[in-house]
Amino acid sequence: MYIFYIHDMSEPVIESMAEVRSHLADVIGRARRDATPTIITRRGRQEAVVIDIQEYQRLRDLAEQVEEAWLNRLADEAESEDTEGSVSLEEMAALLRDQHG
Repeated sequence: MYIFYIHDMSEPVIESMAEVRSHLADVIGRARRDATPTIITRRGRQEAVVIDIQEYQRLRDLAEQVEEAWLNRLADEAESEDTEGSVSLEEMAALLRDQHG
């Protein structure tokens, strides 16, 4: 089991698209300077989040590490079970990329 956390990030501010439009520079500054994300809503539904680029890259790297660990675990389990029809780690990664790409 993996535990995800948001590194040094403040509680998000929730604003409508119209509000964000009126002060986008402030929203970006708040994300960078204060590590405060802004959740953007449209018609009352959450649509997007503005976060600092470094935090985005950190979260993306973390997701890649988790995916790699999961694929490695699947490959290890397949090897230990010696099951017919199993796929290699490379094949599994290609299948996942095709599904998400």
